[in-house]
Amino acid sequence: MSEFKTKALKELAEQQTRFAPPVRRQAQVASALKLLAEIDSSKTYPYQYVCFRVTEYRSEAHSDLLIGGEDLRHDLELFARRVERSLPALPIEQTVEPMLTLDEVSKRFNVSTKTISRWRVKGLAARRLKVNGRSQLGFPQPAVEKFVADHRDLVEKGAKFSHLTESEKDDILRLAQELRDGGGTLTDVSKKIAFKLGRSPEAIRYTIKNFDRGHPDHALFPTANGPLSATAKEQIVRAMNAKHTAKLTGDTVDTIAKRFGRTRSSMYRVINEVRAKELVRQPVDYIYNAEFDDPARANEMLAEMPGLAEFDGKRSGKSPPKDVPAHMIHLYEWPLLSKEQEQHMFRKMNFLKHQLHKFQESLDPTKAKVSDLIRVEELKEAIKDCRDLLISCNQRLVYSQAKQKLALGESIDDLVSDGNMSLMRAVEKFDYARGNKFSTYATWAIMKNFARSIPDAKTHKQRYMTGHDELFEAKADVRTDEQEVLAAADAARARVSRLLEHLDARTREVIRMRTGLDGSEEMTLEQIGQHFGITKERVRQINVRGMKQLREWAAKENVEVM
Repeated sequence: MSEFKTKALKELAEQQTRFAPPVRRQAQVASALKLLAEIDSSKTYPYQYVCFRVTEYRSEAHSDLLIGGEDLRHDLELFARRVERSLPALPIEQTVEPMLTLDEVSKRFNVSTKTISRWRVKGLAARRLKVNGRSQLGFPQPAVEKFVADHRDLVEKGAKFSHLTESEKDDILRLAQELRDGGGTLTDVSKKIAFKLGRSPEAIRYTIKNFDRGHPDHALFPTANGPLSATAKEQIVRAMNAKHTAKLTGDTVDTIAKRFGRTRSSMYRVINEVRAKELVRQPVDYIYNAEFDDPARANEMLAEMPGLAEFDGKRSGKSPPKDVPAHMIHLYEWPLLSKEQEQHMFRKMNFLKHQLHKFQESLDPTKAKVSDLIRVEELKEAIKDCRDLLISCNQRLVYSQAKQKLALGESIDDLVSDGNMSLMRAVEKFDYARGNKFSTYATWAIMKNFARSIPDAKTHKQRYMTGHDELFEAKADVRTDEQEVLAAADAARARVSRLLEHLDARTREVIRMRTGLDGSEEMTLEQIGQHFGITKERVRQINVRGMKQLREWAAKENVEVM
């Protein structure tokens, strides 16, 4: 279970582990496990439904993607593990509730750790802890007691099946060989041995499969010969990838080849073919520019970002404002980009996508070479580096807008998580050639998303849970129409500037500096106080009074104020 079967869910896991706040990631792990318990392997599920159930975000991406139940079960479990591992481990001394380690739960109920993993799918809550300097799973004692009370039969059944001894494993393999020679399939053999030994069929099947994996030359149920199916080819790719992560040698390739009844060279042909087909199927969404077709401009467009040394220096010495909450400090680890740097990075990212698109068009999957696949991976990695830098340097926009939209009783983590999705989409859709600053485009894209998602969030959630037919009704996506966004921004600035004329000069300047209305970075109360030579508390009072006056004038003139 080392690789995702669905690329969209792999991308979602990468986005959440990198950009979602820890609180949201913890909730997503629980949501993924809850959904996993509901999946029917014989059915298919829309990606947008899965994305909403896990993240509570209504994605517009992959609108036609349907995921088979078996693949979805595999990927949801992998999603939960990946996201859970990305969570910072909480020292066990800092936990409020009494906690039990994985070993303690295993010993208390006389079950294997694998059984506990299955219990988690049934709803047993857990979180990552740091115990004696090591990260491991921990289980709140009240949650364990509640699970046992709600699933008493399941717990009692698990306690009846203790760990298999080596002698028992030998008996299972001996019986499996006898029954196999009699014409039995793996499923039939597992059921018969389970009945005879008083074990679960799953435990018997796992023992046999585990032996076959470790002894491919003597496998009891080796893979049949003949033309390789698409599923077999995907299994070969996953096996090769898993070995490559450790250390891919000639011996390990031979082992995989024997497992599938093939030669070493065929293993490499299969992996190249499957990867190439996957790459050709993946569309590249980017903003085209005519300068991409000029070979003389290629080196300029692929060069390092201007002012990179100064940027790295700012990043190493970056410190957050004093009034930023501790869990949002990471947003200030990246400096803001200048307009020149921003233009360069957007141009570079889209030019790399253009190169990837052209290379994909020229690629024949049946004749793909290792060098072709390496070239594709290099382009994708370079694109990801550009995109991640642009997202990281602009995440403060999301926090700034989330603070303005936060209502009493709401969690800012939810708004930040939702806003991050809009920011990522804005990075993909921004046209640098128009000459506009990205912060203007992204800010209004985030605001328009909040304007729609906040009042509709409860309604959408109810629809998903009740399964109404209107679940996937499409709404016009106005969040990333750049011309509309920029026009709205200009109109709003004009309205706000007109309202500011009602204020005295100092109050007007305080509001401009505090909200960044002039396009500059927002300033803290302390920074503004130093500018005017007054206390931070006085600045706060002036800002509150000014905003109140603005709202009163806005109400009189029927003007919307953010």
